[in-house]
Amino acid sequence: MPSADLSRLAALHGVATSYSPSPDRTVAASVTAVTRALAALGVDAGTPEAVRAALAARERERAERLLPPTVVGWGTGVPPALAALPGGTLLLVRTEQGETRPSAENLPPGVHRVTATAPDGRTGEAHLIVAPPGLPAPPARSYGLLVQLYSLLSRRSWGMGDLADLGDLADWAGRTLGAGFVQINPLHAAVPGPPTDPSPYRPSSRRFPDPVHLRIEDVPEFAYLSESKGEGAGAGVEGAEGRARLEGPLRRAAELREAVLDKGALIDRDAVWAAKKAALEAVVDEVPLGPGRLAAYRDFLAEQGQALEDHATWCALAEVHGPAWHTWPAPLRDPRSPGTARARRELAARVDFHSRLAWLTDTQLTAVQRTAREAGMPLGIVHDLAVGVHPEGSDAWAQQDTLAAGMSVGAPPDAFNARGQDWGLPPWRPDRLAACGYAPFRALLQALFRYAGALRIDHVMGLFRLWWVPRGLPPTEGTYVRYDAEAMLAVLVLEASRAGAVVIGEDLGTVEPGVRETLRERGVYGTSVLWFERDWEGDGRPLPPETWRADCLATVTTHDLPPTASRLTGEHVGLRDGLGLLTRPLAEEHAEAAADTAEWLDLLTRLGLLHGHGTDGTVSTRADGTAATEEEARIQAVHRYLLRTPARMIGVWLPDGVGDRRPQNLPGTWDQYPNWRLPVADAQGRPVTLEDLTASPRLRALLDVVRTRTDRPGGAEGTGGGSNTSTVDSADGADSADRADAPGRT
Repeated sequence: MPSADLSRLAALHGVATSYSPSPDRTVAASVTAVTRALAALGVDAGTPEAVRAALAARERERAERLLPPTVVGWGTGVPPALAALPGGTLLLVRTEQGETRPSAENLPPGVHRVTATAPDGRTGEAHLIVAPPGLPAPPARSYGLLVQLYSLLSRRSWGMGDLADLGDLADWAGRTLGAGFVQINPLHAAVPGPPTDPSPYRPSSRRFPDPVHLRIEDVPEFAYLSESKGEGAGAGVEGAEGRARLEGPLRRAAELREAVLDKGALIDRDAVWAAKKAALEAVVDEVPLGPGRLAAYRDFLAEQGQALEDHATWCALAEVHGPAWHTWPAPLRDPRSPGTARARRELAARVDFHSRLAWLTDTQLTAVQRTAREAGMPLGIVHDLAVGVHPEGSDAWAQQDTLAAGMSVGAPPDAFNARGQDWGLPPWRPDRLAACGYAPFRALLQALFRYAGALRIDHVMGLFRLWWVPRGLPPTEGTYVRYDAEAMLAVLVLEASRAGAVVIGEDLGTVEPGVRETLRERGVYGTSVLWFERDWEGDGRPLPPETWRADCLATVTTHDLPPTASRLTGEHVGLRDGLGLLTRPLAEEHAEAAADTAEWLDLLTRLGLLHGHGTDGTVSTRADGTAATEEEARIQAVHRYLLRTPARMIGVWLPDGVGDRRPQNLPGTWDQYPNWRLPVADAQGRPVTLEDLTASPRLRALLDVVRTRTDRPGGAEGTGGGSNTSTVDSADGADSADRADAPGRT
């Protein structure tokens, strides 16, 4: 048990000394966890004497300071921290817009600097974040598609889905079926392999996207190499030698595409990147940028500044020394050292190459969002922000001063996972974030909102607190460290409002009291998954649809859960049994899954949502006149249930539209299951191309159900009609403020 002094010191630095794995149980954090968390914050608590000295210093600093490092204001009122200053205190505010003001009233949104001078002579200076009171709701109720981009292969992609495939999907779904958005996995830059970690949630950089998602043929300079030119225009530098360099990558691309789509191979990200990288090197080496393109590239370099230079430098150094920067020669481990500056000059061509790739990827991402909006989508592409970065990646190298050394983010043990979780991601230091006015977080959000109509934030509870696990200890030996949630939310609301974007928080799992209410107050949407929406504090039965919250993205399943067909048939139990993941006898697990399915089917039938099979004996038909299967009818029914809720965003897991059985990620596995490497497939496991998806009567029938209009949540369904609309009319319904969504983070 931590001592009284250690507990007080920890509290003053936001380090918890206990946690509650369940509402009726509190567990003390170990002294080791608390001490090491404090050490990562620069506080020596290794001995009782050190604890007392640190405690006295912290209390003295808090008593003497006039302002904290960062102050937050909402709307046009005076921020509370400034209103609480001693009477007669003089203020000087230097706004982000370049003004100087003697008052903090009616300030414009932005990140300003404020200086305070008290009557007793004390002075203080702070960052002042002023944000709108909250984000507005999306323009209308809408539905959209959820898909992992790498899994969405067309007959033109290079062995994995790319940005052109995403643009085609959004264009088709928006124009043909009135979808309002497409949500995808994080497209952050990965730590290069081989083998590359396939998880999109352990990236090298969250700020810069991964060029593996590029459609090479859409790079304008590619055409000058790929086309055979005669004498005259185009015959110069774009000659036979340059075209010859493309033959190998193009041939390899066709092989990789055929292997996945026609031969049952897994998606091989490393092989795809090797082919694309070779093609991009040929393009960059052989075709100079035209004047306009060069000007645009230089503008991008200027906009991104030091952050892009650091990222590109890390990429160049990783090619020479490997991606594990902790093993690099000592001078190169510091991004600001003279040795790194010298290496940057020596590798200037490679630094420029990786900077060029960041620009090309940014331009294609921007074009995809433009395509989605032009197709009628009110939101367009919903991007995903991972909770952290790989400890050996470019962000961890470039942002060492703001990351907690020797710590990893995870989850505490609870009733559903007695061992806890360690995600291997170094957390931000809350003190360093506050000291710099949350500049890294602001820059990250600004980069993502360049091309996002909405942003999903993985583990949004991390804006409030994170479970820190000391390196070398099991997750059970961690503790929570608290962040200034008001400042984090203010930055989030400020940047999202500037971009006109929606924010969706992934708030599944254990959520401390007050978090959902605070997020809702600021206009941040939550995530509600059908299978988890039960009255956990009561009888455990499914929540009636009208009691769901309105401010959420409602889905049937996610990338971390079994596809709906697998869940309804119980096949997910057999999969987990085959991998040795069950904690109870197979028969018991099967019985529980069957009972769960039966309960839902009974509810769907009673609500009149299960059409055709299993109800009045009629057989539902698709738009092409073919009969729908019983499985399809059930999948359609659970989506009709979502339409009965007041949720303003309805998400459809795209693989559900073709009967895919395989989850994209199976938590608890690593090499036992092909996580993040599966193409979208049909019920028999055969890959389904983007072209086949858009022509699928089964998918069309499901999406016709979801686009069906309703007069009001919980009311009678409409006829569906044929109008091309991205909205489903609704009125706000009652929120369910206090409940448990998912029984544990996956």
